[in-house]
Amino acid sequence: MIPIYLCDDDSALRRRLQTALERKILIEDYDMRIVCSVADAESLLKAAQQEEGKRGIYFLDVELKDGYWDGFRMGQEIRRLDPHATLIYVTNFGDLAYRTFQYHLEAFDYIVKDPERLEESVARCLEAVKNRLLEERRDPAQVYTLQVGDTLRYIPISDILFFETAARAHHILLHTLGSAGGSALGGPRGGKAAGGVIDFLGNLNEIQSHLGEGFLRVHRAYLVAVDKIEEVDLKRGKLRIGDYECLISRNGKSELMKRLYL
Repeated sequence: MIPIYLCDDDSALRRRLQTALERKILIEDYDMRIVCSVADAESLLKAAQQEEGKRGIYFLDVELKDGYWDGFRMGQEIRRLDPHATLIYVTNFGDLAYRTFQYHLEAFDYIVKDPERLEESVARCLEAVKNRLLEERRDPAQVYTLQVGDTLRYIPISDILFFETAARAHHILLHTLGSAGGSALGGPRGGKAAGGVIDFLGNLNEIQSHLGEGFLRVHRAYLVAVDKIEEVDLKRGKLRIGDYECLISRNGKSELMKRLYL
């Protein structure tokens, strides 16, 4: 059972939030329960200390007026008590993401205190949390985890076609099944692409080390899934994978021949 904690000094808002959560949990039959709904930080932190297993979901009032404590300072202390906590901030303002970086926090989501949309926002948020927790329970060997901004993405390794260096320094493009297609040559694509292409901060050497023998560095700019290679043209120094063409370097050819027994 995943514990849920609420802390907001607006009692009416807290009751609406609690009701919305309880309704969503009941309708979807989520394995979750509200273990704490309070107006002050100390009560919530004490409850968090007592809960076994941790990995709780915390709905925190950003503008909490409780002496030393506000939502972000609470988030720091919760991270110490419950390192894998899911932090969701409830706020009067929609754009507070920069504050989480000031406090070195990763917030899962923000809910704006809009009474007309509160229940919809809570339902959407709780469903997203449930989906993320399901992904985290997968066998780590079957997924590749990357971070885009302050969001963690879990990509099934079986869906990965290849990685390529992007035009922006230290950025990598991950191509997966369902990519829009075309040629990867002619210069890596910059920016965030749609469909099956994900732009993130990374390093091909580190990615190759993490993923192991199923992936091969065929060129300084390309790390490909060996089992997804469909055609190799050694004369032209290219291979086809999905609807893309990737370059093959001289060393890449040698390693590819060993791997494919050409």
